[in-house]
Amino acid sequence: MATEWKGKSRGTVLGYRIFVFLMKKLGLGSAYFVLYFVAFYYTLFSYAGSKAIFYYFNKRLNRSWLKSLVNIYRSYYVFGQTIIDKVAISSGLRDRFTYDFDGIHLIKETLNAKKGGILISAHVGNFEIAEHFFGELEEHAAISLLTTDVEHTAIKDYIESVTGKSKVNLILIKEDLSHIFEINAALARNELVCITGDRFIPGTKHLSHDLLGETAKFPAGPFLLASRLNVPVLFVYVMKETNKHYHLYARKSEAKKRDANMLLEEYTASVSWMVEKYPLQWFNYFDFWDKKPKP
Repeated sequence: MATEWKGKSRGTVLGYRIFVFLMKKLGLGSAYFVLYFVAFYYTLFSYAGSKAIFYYFNKRLNRSWLKSLVNIYRSYYVFGQTIIDKVAISSGLRDRFTYDFDGIHLIKETLNAKKGGILISAHVGNFEIAEHFFGELEEHAAISLLTTDVEHTAIKDYIESVTGKSKVNLILIKEDLSHIFEINAALARNELVCITGDRFIPGTKHLSHDLLGETAKFPAGPFLLASRLNVPVLFVYVMKETNKHYHLYARKSEAKKRDANMLLEEYTASVSWMVEKYPLQWFNYFDFWDKKPKP
């Protein structure tokens, strides 16, 4: 089985350059067309990722062996589409897409309370375009993203050179916990602080809970932090429905303060509902349920 998540995602600057060139010169359709071959390449040669996603389809979603193999390819293809869409939307092509807002009133209520809010999302769908959804709000919603900043800097720099610098403020997780002060400052400014709750890094504190019928490890930090702050906590996802249509979902947590386990239980229920509704948009291509052979 695939190894655990190391904090980095695959991809090269050259690959991004090719897709941006196609999108600008020939349109989104051409980029999607080339993606058929790229997805096929990853299906064959990204052994660890393909094996991990096969387990997800075959064991967790109970798909047949053949259907699971087909869905590996389809998953890589949809994932590639979401990346292309992110670049397109950020580059000024937002009007080429349509959007549904499900639960947006909860985000408005959170902003109107003037205390800020915590958004917990997952590597499910395409949350990275959420800032373009929030631009529809009458209130000026600023987003701060809590991150380990371990993704490929070269890719980030290239994407920003194409799309312009993102308005999302990055809060880097630091060993001295000084990021806690930055989070409190962002909340005091009535900002929405976004945290992903589905990638546990070995060696860090974790909580365990059932997801899709099997126990998995989750990073403890997001749930301990969100449960202790006196602000609303929402689960938010942005899901791709057709080639040019996205759907934002927001749900409010009802967990009591300092009850991190209850918050995690609500979170896993929301993630399960999302992936059962959009099974191809589970984008955790590693051994999420820790099913590698034991030594």
